[in-house]
Amino acid sequence: MTDKKGDDSNKLSLNRPGKLELKKTVDAGLVKQSFSHGRSKSVAVEVRKKRTFVQGSSGRMSELRKDQAQAQEQAENAFHAETDFDTADKHLTQGEMAKRAEVLQNAKKAEEEAALAALQDAQARAKREQADAERREQEKAEKEARAKKDREEKERAEEAAKKKAEEDARRLAEEAAIAAQRAEKSPTAVAKPENKAAVKPKKKEVKKPEVAKREGDRRRGKGKLSVDSFGDEQRQRSLASVKRARQKQKAKASGQDADKSKQAREVVLPDHITVQELANRMAERAAVVVKTLMTMGTMVTINQTIDADTAQVVVEELGHTVKRVSDADVETDLTGPEDQADDLQPRAPIVTVMGHVDHGKTSLLDALRETDVVDKEAGGITQHIGAYQVTMASGAKISFVDTPGHEAFTAMRARGAELTDIVVLVVAADDGVMPQTIEAIRHAKAANVPIIVAINKIDKPGADPSRVRQELLNHEIQVESFGGDVMDVEVSAKKRINLEGLEETILLQAEILELKANPDRAAEGVVVEAKQERGRGNIATVMVQRGTINIGDIFVVGSEWGRVRALVDDHGHHVKSAGPATPVEVLGLQGTPSAGDQMVVVESEAKAREVSEYRTNKSKAAKAAASGRGTLEELFSQIAAGEVKELPVVIKADVQGSIEALQGTFDKLTRDDVKVKVLHGAVGAINESDITLARASNALIIGFNVRANPQARELAKRDGVDIRYYSIIYDAADDVKRMMTGLLDPVYQEKFIGYAEIRETFNISRVGTIAGCMVTEGVVKRGAKVRLLRDNVVVHNGALGQLKRFKDDVKEVKSGFECGMSFENYNDLKVGDVIECFEMEQIEQEI
Repeated sequence: MTDKKGDDSNKLSLNRPGKLELKKTVDAGLVKQSFSHGRSKSVAVEVRKKRTFVQGSSGRMSELRKDQAQAQEQAENAFHAETDFDTADKHLTQGEMAKRAEVLQNAKKAEEEAALAALQDAQARAKREQADAERREQEKAEKEARAKKDREEKERAEEAAKKKAEEDARRLAEEAAIAAQRAEKSPTAVAKPENKAAVKPKKKEVKKPEVAKREGDRRRGKGKLSVDSFGDEQRQRSLASVKRARQKQKAKASGQDADKSKQAREVVLPDHITVQELANRMAERAAVVVKTLMTMGTMVTINQTIDADTAQVVVEELGHTVKRVSDADVETDLTGPEDQADDLQPRAPIVTVMGHVDHGKTSLLDALRETDVVDKEAGGITQHIGAYQVTMASGAKISFVDTPGHEAFTAMRARGAELTDIVVLVVAADDGVMPQTIEAIRHAKAANVPIIVAINKIDKPGADPSRVRQELLNHEIQVESFGGDVMDVEVSAKKRINLEGLEETILLQAEILELKANPDRAAEGVVVEAKQERGRGNIATVMVQRGTINIGDIFVVGSEWGRVRALVDDHGHHVKSAGPATPVEVLGLQGTPSAGDQMVVVESEAKAREVSEYRTNKSKAAKAAASGRGTLEELFSQIAAGEVKELPVVIKADVQGSIEALQGTFDKLTRDDVKVKVLHGAVGAINESDITLARASNALIIGFNVRANPQARELAKRDGVDIRYYSIIYDAADDVKRMMTGLLDPVYQEKFIGYAEIRETFNISRVGTIAGCMVTEGVVKRGAKVRLLRDNVVVHNGALGQLKRFKDDVKEVKSGFECGMSFENYNDLKVGDVIECFEMEQIEQEI
């Protein structure tokens, strides 16, 4: 059936039996456009060749040939036809089904051929890479062979040159020996006239024209000595000249000085000496010393330094004797001889008060001295070591050393235990044994000094002295009431209870120890604390251990020296001298010593300067060795492990002990990835040089109980240098800890936010694969991190590219809603995959 009234091009007909379709209205490449009122127009359409790419088994993308692409297109059309017209399968003819099977088989064959081509391409690429690797190995082997050959040739050339030098030296020695023999025979030839006649005719053959003009000049040399020149009275050489020439030739042949009559000297050798100085002490030429060292295999110049062992070998080689001395000999017999028993006199005991922080050490000492030192300490804690002497009602004296209890002052407690005779361990009756109490017990045991336990604060509610005694048993401190040998006293510093009992116990223990010292000798002592005061200079608090120190004495303390200008006792009174077991402030130091240094009075200023210079050089060498970068391997390991971040700090404090405490506290804060680097630590106010150092190194300046002078404040304000003032060590430690935390790299932790299941996938050109998903748990956010799970195995880690609801971009999709998602740079999405969404959360680190 046809409709003649309509357009024949749109005629509906059956071209083949059983198949209903529309005829093509335009030729290939033409499209017919329809307009209103029955108008139409044919438009040419650009037809581009379709390029098809497939992914092989190796993962490489390869292009299909035309026949393969056609086969794949037919297979896809057949697949879509099969999908779209599932109801028509029942009505297909046998021929159509055979044709469909053939199309599917061709598509499968084309896919196999593409995979085979990709595999062959991968194998060819692997062969090329293997050939390149073999070529590089061969080039490396050839390079090593050339280098080995060059080394062998160089060694052979050096050996040949060495042999040639030896042959030349041997030949020169033989020639010198022959010349020496001829020289020995020459005097007899002068005495015999017949030899003169025999030699004279030969003289005219070698006579030079200019000699005739100078016959009368007896002051000038007449040339080299030879057999031919003998007999001529005008050119005859003296016997002394012949002897000197012979000695020079022998010295040149043997490489040594031929003068047997030179003076053997005793050469004093220190630990290190320069080549020039060594030659001067031996009265030898420096070239001879350098030559001797070269024969020993040491290549040096006259300005280089050699060690004492090498210098000794050179001295003995040149025929001198050696006297070895050391730079450390300046400290020999510095402390003087030991005291005789007849010279010893009784002295006061030195008692160190130790214990945990805030257990009442300073309060107990204040009660004994009837003073109030606690109010003078910032925050109510002792941050300095104090030394005091207390006179009892009976006239007996006791010297006390007060130590801090905070954990940062470990070095101070150790120093106090070393110079003491008796340790008073203060334990609060309400707190019991605490960490610094245990540390004080260890220091006392290490110093091997007796311990007296003072159980303080017995007046407070909840005080239990028996519990304190029981806890001390855990640390091997057994008091007398428990059958031990350690004396204990219950006291109250606040209520002044049983202070007399504590004093009697100390004096009893001192009587058992029989403490004695010699006051009639040069003083020796230990620096308890050191500081710098404006108007007074450098001050050291010294506990005199033996001898008597007087005004005008010259002394050495650590690497500093000085002359005593004034002595001030613990009450602030000026005294002329201080005997054993007496704490005293010493003024007149050239510099600020370190707490714990030994003070010794010496006989002269020259001796003091020499000892101070030696100790200063030794300290500088130790610091230089400690601050070295290390070996090259250590440097590489640091680079591989990551550079350690540093917080540079400049410390200025009122006393040396505070600097030690701050440095110890900062060392404990050090970690593998960040540390505090103390660039400079000194006693005194903050000055312009400190600001300059901090500005150059971008450092923080910490002022502990000191302030910056006006010039330094202006300079710091101009240059933007940060200055922090502290009076309590806790605050300084907390601030530095926060600064170190800011230097740490951020640490991130995953935070799960939701799951989504892929229900359908869509391929969109220029966009990629879009996954139609259902959020099954939590929430999905745009820009979140995602993992693609396939059969509960992670196949991809990445970021979420797009998140849409219908056609709109959204920030998040909650559970139970559908959405569309795409991944960044990843398109292998399949139905049934699960998307896990998470966020990275930053965690703040703590030191």
